Formats: sequence, structure tokens, C-alpha cells
Amino acid sequence: MVKTMKNKIVERMKNEFSNSVDFIIKPIQIGFHDTIYILYLESVTGSDKVNDYVLKHITMIASHKEIKLKDLASAIPAPNTVIIDDADKIEYYITNGFTIVIHNNEILALETKANINRSIPEPMTEQAVFGPKDAFTENIQINLGLVKRRIKSKTLKSKAVVLGRKTTTACNILYFEDITEDDMVNTVMEELKKIDIDGILDSATLTEYLSKENSTHFPTVIRTERPDHVANSLMEGKIAILIDTTPFALILPAFFTDFINPISDNYSKSSNINLLKILRLLCFFISIMAPALYIALINYNPETIPTSLLINFAMQRDNVPFPAIIEALLMLFTYEILRESDIRFPNSYGSAISILGALILGEAAVNAGFVSPIMIIVVAFTFITSLLFTEQELVDAIRYTRLVFILFAALFGLYGMVIAFLYFLIHITEIKSLGKPYFYPFAPFDKVYLMKGSLKTKAWKDIYRSKMLTTKNKRKQKENTL
Repeated sequence: MVKTMKNKIVERMKNEFSNSVDFIIKPIQIGFHDTIYILYLESVTGSDKVNDYVLKHITMIASHKEIKLKDLASAIPAPNTVIIDDADKIEYYITNGFTIVIHNNEILALETKANINRSIPEPMTEQAVFGPKDAFTENIQINLGLVKRRIKSKTLKSKAVVLGRKTTTACNILYFEDITEDDMVNTVMEELKKIDIDGILDSATLTEYLSKENSTHFPTVIRTERPDHVANSLMEGKIAILIDTTPFALILPAFFTDFINPISDNYSKSSNINLLKILRLLCFFISIMAPALYIALINYNPETIPTSLLINFAMQRDNVPFPAIIEALLMLFTYEILRESDIRFPNSYGSAISILGALILGEAAVNAGFVSPIMIIVVAFTFITSLLFTEQELVDAIRYTRLVFILFAALFGLYGMVIAFLYFLIHITEIKSLGKPYFYPFAPFDKVYLMKGSLKTKAWKDIYRSKMLTTKNKRKQKENTL
């Protein structure tokens, strides 16, 4: 009866992993009527670990007439051993690099994962002159180690969630037990438990599910490859999510100012960096409003332009057969193509081709009379200001908002721009990120977070955490009495 049960488990695994060339079943005969079965996937399992941890030790104790599961678990020096009480769990462990040992009706899983990870790289999308040079990889355990290397506290908690029916992707939710609000943690856990799909292959998929309640182009979840960014956000009371097989972590909640100012600002003096922070905010509005402002002034409100400059504009547009909005859309479309080609091309020659294309196309368009030189300057200035922002979703949001401003300016002039700006303010103040107002600390206004988000506070004056994020543990350091 025992042997029949044993054979059923092995046969079931044979059927479930049929036509899998990397599925290995190795029987080890013990005595005349007893067999131990070793099951593993050699594609995700280290063969040397299987040999050192499992085969050698099982062979050494194979002379014993009676072998029990607890004897194998204590005798085999694997880094992680799990006694499986349900055969349905075998698939999860074997696909995650575990070796399965089956003896009679007992099942043991031994961790023998292959080392298929790349070394810790430098940040590619969030580069900084100063600060740490390590970045996340595709291994969730390495990523968790990079965070805990910076935060050595027992109050840093990590909850594990497995997502995807086919991929069974491991996710870790990180938060400080004594800082982060319980409601935020519970909300994130509930949202993750609602996800029931075949697979989670990247953090971008998870981002869509966590921000699905926001019908907006603006990003409401931070994606970062920097462990120092995650550590800093955790100490402010936010929540971080690490996903296996992706080098980008997620941070919630996210505010608009978080995307304008990178984490690298923390490694510079406040007196030097605050001017750049203000400049970035100005560049954001210039990027979305510059073409619309030119169209409004040329088409509807030329009286606001000095006469000599207006005459100069009129002379430049004398041979252009298209209205200003067609000029703008044509050049914006061309520059967007060049931007995409710069992203898709290999790094070795992508930038050179995009710069060459911009110079040739701009000069040819002016000579052919399709656009005026001033429009080339306006569009080029627009794109130069947008290059300050590296978050792709923010760049997409800028592109969409710029188009809204252009359409309203083409229809109603400066009045249309005022309407578009009011639409922008209403829309961005309605956005929520994990239940928190996205345009915080501007609306609602909070001086504490404003000085940390939009400006940089001196380190010895950064005493309190934001009241929007936590009410548990507001104080970060003792107040300086000097």
C-alpha cells in the first residue's frame, strides 16, 4: 500500500512535467524493496548542489534499513529544507530551484537553486554623480539584501506574496512597523490579493494593477532601481514592493514632486541644489506650455508681442503655407520620432543619429518653407526642457498635457491656455496614490514636506516626517538645540 502511494506521486510528476527536457527523476535503490526518488529541474537547479547536498548524503545513509523524513532533513546540509504535506505544492518548489526527495509517502524539498544571477550593476536610468553606485538586479533575495544592508532594524518588516498562476512570481512588501500606517499596508496587501492572472513578469504589470483606479497619464507609483531610494522612502513612512525577475522596485504612495526631484539631490548641499529644484519645476511648465504660448500669441494675441519682434516673426512666417498649429504638430511629431529612435537604438550610435536627424530635418524644413525658424527654436527649447525628466511615464504625461494646451491655445488663444491650465490643476488635484492626494504638498499645502519634496531642507533641520504619510512616529531625530 505504501509503495502504491509512492508510485502515484512520482507518476503524477512525470505526467505534469512531460515533454520537459530539463525534468530529472533519479531513483536511488535502498535495499531490495525500498527506493528514494530525487526530482529536480536542471535548468533552475545547480547540479553541483544537488550532488553535494542531496546525492552524496543520501547515498551515505542508504545502508540504513529504515529511513525517515526527519533523518533526511537533519542529515542533508541544504540551506533551506521544507517538509511538504501536500503533493500539490511540489510544482511550486521544484520550479523555484528546489530538489524534491520522495520516500514512501513523505516529501521533502531541499533548496538547490542555480546561480543564474548577474552581478550587482550600476544604476542606468537614475544615474548620479555622488551617492551609492549599486542597483537592483533580477533576483529578489539580492535586492532585499541591498535594502537590508542599509537598514539594520528589526522593525523593518517584509511580507511575502506570490502572484501569477503560471509564473508564481515572488513579491516582498517592505515597511517599517513603527512608522508606516497600518491602513496603507493593509490596502496594498488587499490590492495584491485581488490580482489573479497567469503571470507577473515585470514591475510595470504590477504598477498598472496598483494604479488602476487613477484614469490619468501621470505616474502614481514610483519605479526605481536604486536601493538608497527605497531605503530613504521607507524611513519616510512609505511602502516598497520588490518583485522577482525585475530590477525595479515600486514605492507607494507617490506624489508629483517625487518625480520632479531625483534621489540624487540628497547628496548635494541644500543651498546649491534648491536652485536646480526650482529650475526643474519651471522646466516642467515650460515643456508643456511653450508651443501653446507661441501659437496663442501668433494667432490670437499678437498685440502682446513687441512690434519689432512681431515684424520679425511675420517675415519668418511669410513663406510658410501652414498655420502655426500645423507647424507645431509637425515638428513635435518629428521630434517625438527622434526621441523614440534615440531610446531604441543601441547606445553606441543612437544619440549621434538623433542629433544628426534633428539638424538635417530642421534645416531642410526651414529651407523648404514648411516651418519657420522661430518654430524650430520653440520646439527645440521645449524638448530641451523635457530632457530633465527621466521617468518615462512622466515624459508621456508631459506629451499628453502639452497636446491639450496646444489644442486649447489654437481654439481660444490665451484664454484657452487659462482654461487648459485650470483643467490641469483640477485633474492633478483629483489624482490619488494609495488614497493620498497626488499634488501634495501643494494641495493640500504642507510646509514640512514641501521643504523636503520641492526644496531641500538642511539635514539638521529635517526633524519631522510628513503628517500625510504617518502619525505613528513623526520625529526623525532630536531637535538641534545649538
